[in-house]
Amino acid sequence: MAMQLHKIQPKHQNRASLRVGRGGKRGTFSGRGTKGLLARAGGKRRPEERDTLKRIPKLRGYRFKSFQERPVVINFDALERKMKSGDLISPETLLDAGMIQKKKGRIPNIKILGRGAVNKKFTFRGVLFSKSVAEKLNQNA
Repeated sequence: MAMQLHKIQPKHQNRASLRVGRGGKRGTFSGRGTKGLLARAGGKRRPEERDTLKRIPKLRGYRFKSFQERPVVINFDALERKMKSGDLISPETLLDAGMIQKKKGRIPNIKILGRGAVNKKFTFRGVLFSKSVAEKLNQNA
């Protein structure tokens, strides 16, 4: 006996569509898409700020960062190389010579350190000295 079209029956019964939405005029899923965390009632993502905060390592212990400005240091050998004998050494002249840069729009304090020999005569104004520089200058004076 041959198969006839009018005798064919479905193997499985048709499944009724899910009634998900409830409320609003958006139909089945009420504008929430399908499945997943955001489709659930009360399903919220963790705040992104909290996740980034959790990734930052904890700072342990007491760390006081001084807000006192530290002077820019220049060694004596750099002065020997860049400046001529008899030159005035001040923050302004060092800025003009390109040895220092402004910090936040201001000329910083300068401290002279003692690396290098004292062969040239300089006039200093408005700069700080390390102990070794003060000793070298006192010996040559």
